[in-house]
Amino acid sequence: MIKILRASYRTQNDIRLEFSDGVTATFDLQKYLDEHQGSLLSPLHDATYAQRLFIDCGALCWPHGLELSPARLYEYTHAKKVA
Repeated sequence: MIKILRASYRTQNDIRLEFSDGVTATFDLQKYLDEHQGSLLSPLHDATYAQRLFIDCGALCWPHGLELSPARLYEYTHAKKVA
């Protein structure tokens, strides 16, 4: 099972993720927000709030309860590299 070990917010377009298999990837949060909708995603349009990310049980999380699956983020960031 893949997990996120570290996450570092740099900009809305550059969140660095380190996965448990040693892969490091860049997650483009702004692109993700442009492609997905939902009430839990709305607060992340505010960069100040988006910076409050943390890792819990290997998932990327925010204080309001949003958790993004490490497996989906792994696939999402990998697909972005290949495309």
